[in-house]
Amino acid sequence: MLDEGNTDAIGSEQLRALYEDGRLTWTVTEAAKLLGISPTSAYEAARRGELPVRVIGRRMLVPRVALLRLLDERS
Repeated sequence: MLDEGNTDAIGSEQLRALYEDGRLTWTVTEAAKLLGISPTSAYEAARRGELPVRVIGRRMLVPRVALLRLLDERS
């Protein structure tokens, strides 16, 4: 489960990066770093549907809006 990814686990610098980053998507590895979890945990959460992802070709991307919405729901 993505309990590790709640906003309590995110530092103020990481939270600021989430809101100020102009990118529309992050890779799963980048999202994991922002959430403070391992890339393996992030990919497992994505496969379970706990981390919102969009698959484009062979890439799994985490939409910025969906990740922020997920974090708001868990706070």
